Amino acid sequence: MQWRDLPERFGPWKTVHKRHLQWSADGTWERLLQQVQAAVDAEGAIDWDVSVDSTVMRAHQHAAGARKAPPPPALSKGADAMAHQSDPAWAGLADHLAEVVLQVRVWAARAAASPPRST
Repeated sequence: MQWRDLPERFGPWKTVHKRHLQWSADGTWERLLQQVQAAVDAEGAIDWDVSVDSTVMRAHQHAAGARKAPPPPALSKGADAMAHQSDPAWAGLADHLAEVVLQVRVWAARAAASPPRST
């Protein structure tokens, strides 16, 4: 999804993009992932046994070689912005991410209020 296509409820796209860059640089995303994994692992809800068999994975059609036709011309700014939002693969992603962030904030608030533990 392009930054400009974010739903308005997330605020100005430039602010969201700037915050994403900052959180990526300072390790916030990594700490969020660790907290979520630790909380879910403590509940016993993570199965850490992973088995990957890529023999049945098909390569994307563009992975086979060079382009056969030139790329389509770029759209002008703001043109057809809703086309990106109607993609079913991205339909619930923003809502799900917002729920995860809210949940992590609750966990972080609980952790800040509880006394430190050593393991």
